[in-house]
This record gives sequence, C-alpha cells and structure tokens, in this order.
Amino acid sequence: MDLSDLDVAESVLDLIGKTPMVQLKKIASGSPCPIIAKIETTNPGGSIKDRAAIAMIDAAEKEGLLKPGGTIIEPTSGNTGVGLAIVAAQRGYKCVFVMTDKVSAEKVSLLRAYGSEVVVCPGAVEPDDPNSYYSTAERLVKETPNAFQPNQYHNSNNPKAHYETTGPEIWEQTNGEITHFVAGAGTGGTISGVGKFLKEMNKDIQIVVADPENSVFSGGSGRPYLVEGVGEDFWPTTYDQSVVDLTIPISDADSFSMTKRVTEEEGLLIGGSCGTAVAGALKLAKDLSKDDLVVVLLPDSGRGYLSKIFNPVWMAKMGFSNSDNDTPSHKSVLDAVNFRNSETVELLYLNPEETVSSALKTMEKNEISHLPVAVGEMPISAAEVLGSISKEILINNSENKDGLTVKDFLQPPLEIIGVGENIFNVVKLFDKSKTFLVLDKGRPITVLTKSEIEAFVSESENL
Repeated sequence: MDLSDLDVAESVLDLIGKTPMVQLKKIASGSPCPIIAKIETTNPGGSIKDRAAIAMIDAAEKEGLLKPGGTIIEPTSGNTGVGLAIVAAQRGYKCVFVMTDKVSAEKVSLLRAYGSEVVVCPGAVEPDDPNSYYSTAERLVKETPNAFQPNQYHNSNNPKAHYETTGPEIWEQTNGEITHFVAGAGTGGTISGVGKFLKEMNKDIQIVVADPENSVFSGGSGRPYLVEGVGEDFWPTTYDQSVVDLTIPISDADSFSMTKRVTEEEGLLIGGSCGTAVAGALKLAKDLSKDDLVVVLLPDSGRGYLSKIFNPVWMAKMGFSNSDNDTPSHKSVLDAVNFRNSETVELLYLNPEETVSSALKTMEKNEISHLPVAVGEMPISAAEVLGSISKEILINNSENKDGLTVKDFLQPPLEIIGVGENIFNVVKLFDKSKTFLVLDKGRPITVLTKSEIEAFVSESENL
C-alpha cells in the first residue's frame, strides 16, 4: 500500500520538533505580561535534546565520523542519551552512556530500556578526575573500536540545531512579538542557538539564562547542586556568552518548588530544570510591562523525577519540606537541633585526605563517634558527602596508621534526615543508625546523635 498520501510519519525521527506553546495563566497570574511556555516534552524522546541528537548524528555520518555498526558513547544527564538512543535504534548503532550518581534511577532505567549500556560515575569530583563522567567517557571512546562521541558540550551542531529549528519555531509561533526568551544552560546549545536566531530577527530581544546558584554560568564555582540537566562546572564551547543579556541564579529549593507548582496548577508534568526556567521567567517578568512577551522553554518531562522531586519522602529527607503525614504541632528535627548547645550546631566533617591521627583528635575533642566525610568548604552540598568514618575503626587501626588517611577507612554515608521531619519518626531509625546527617534544602548543616535525640524527646515528653 502506498502511504505517501497519508498523514503518517516515515519514522519516529520525523516527529522531532514543531513543539507547541501554551500560556502559563495560573503561574503567571500576577505577572504584568504574558509568559508563554515552549513545551519540548512532545518530542518522541520527551525532551528538547532530541533536536541536538539527530543534528549531531546526521553531521557525524556525513563527515564519516560514525560508520555502520558503530558505537555512540556520550556523557549525559539522561535526555541527550534518550535522543541519541532513538536515533541509534533507527540506524543500527550501539550506545554507551556515562552518567553521574546524582541522576535519578528512572533516567538510568529509561536508557537501558532502549537497549543502551549505562556507566554511573561519582558526581562530586573535578571534571579532569579520572573517575569523572567526562574522563570516563573519553576513556571508553579510546577503548571501544569504531566509537564516536558526539561531545554535546563542544559540538557546534548542537547550537546549530536550535538555530535552525527551535528559534524559527518560536519566532513564527509568536508572530515575532517575543521580547524575552528564558531557558536554562547546560551544554549551552539551546540558549546559544535560539538566542543567535532571535537576535538576528530582532536585536532588542533579551536572552536570559535561568541557572542553578552554584553553576559557573551564574558566577559559582560549579560545586554540586541537586537540580539535574542544567548548569555546569566548566564552560562548554557550545555556550555563546555574546548572545546572553542576563543570568538569573535560582536555588534548588526554588527550582523544586516551582516544578511542583507548574505541575499541580498548570497540569504540565515538568522536570526540575523546567522549574528553574519558570522561576527565572517569573523573577524577570516582575520588572516588565504589559507590552512584553516572555517565552520560557520547558526542556523535559517530570516523569524522570518521580522518585525525587515528586516523592514527598525524598523531599522531606533532603530538607525541602515537612514529612507528609505530620501535624502542625509535631516536633521536628530542626527543633532537636536548636534544643542542644548552640556551640555544637556547626557541621563537623572530615576531608578524605585528612590523616587518621588528625581525624581521631577531631572526634575525641568533640566527643563524637561517627562523622561524615566530604570534600569542599562550607556550605557543602549533599552531593559532596562521600561517606562516613567511625572512631572505633580508626582506633582499631591506629597502630598501622602511618601514611594512611580517612579515605582508606571510608564507610557508607550516615543516615540522612531533613530538618522538617518528625523527630519521633527518626527514633524509629535507631536500629539502623546512631548518628544522623541533617539536611536543610539539600545542604548538610549538622550531625545529630542518638543520645542528643533521646535527650530532646525526653524533654519534649515532659513538657
């Protein structure tokens, strides 16, 4: 049968792009100007990364960099991997994706569902560390015959895809009336490609990046943050700073809160980086007029974050919210922290390179048997916590401690509890742990011991 006259795509790749736009009426009800969302979740892979994926593979095939039967290897937070996996499925390539351990389990499972191999690496390491996901991907490319790395952070076809498709779509859909474009910046492909096109059409259009607080784009050092798929700890060559007019830093807490609000109020199930972008758009719009038109790009769906942002247990444990089943009068972890001597509130932790003797002195001085092990200076993030150490293990090995450091005796991380959790629920965890790491909005703030919690509970019951 001849299907040429039917409204049927020849393959799933023909469904990439031409995504719809919708006004965010409820979220932006207090905004002086309309805020329009570009919904990239309608791409077959569920994200905007499908656009860059097909553009990079098309170019690689034309240049002879990717040959039949080859293997695509790429470091990714998930969405680019899905886009590449879809192209690979259609064209007969194998895929190996390298991800950090902060990526949700759903994203790992999703890539494996496409038949891809996934390698998970630690996220709290420098980009040039041999164990980083960038370094691991480069090593795998060298070790794998007929391998190709799209290298989305440095591949000019990434921003080119958005210059040729996403930008023109936005211009056409808004009849050229757009005045501000807001998006996150990970590889920089979207903001750079769309920004370049829109600036060529109207030099007065403002290009705005909504970015995690610790990302290099917003002036941070790139230290870990919890929102996925946006921000960076280095400057990708695909990021064109010349087209960006403004960068708005957004906290993890604001990103997650906005993600849930958009989902619940607008009926759009979005991911955490979308929450970052919308939060940035709302901050921007406060100073605009009724004659402005803001377009915010929503890159992916919230289906990859059901175990995190949309999981009340995870949100409470990370210190972003109260326990879901608590009453307003419950005694919280924060109450227990404030109950003890204020001199002990500061977080004590050990550096993995610290000597055993130094670690023992710290633990004995502060009369504590377990401490977290983390990299970086305060305030540290949850992702910078590498594990824990016990005084007992150090003492048992003290005779042979010369030249040894904390990392030689590293144990699993302490049990984490959020500041808003019910302290009586924490008591139920005593059979699992005697020392707890307290988190507030994703950041470790102190350690609570079993004895401190018991003292607080006892006092509370006597009131």
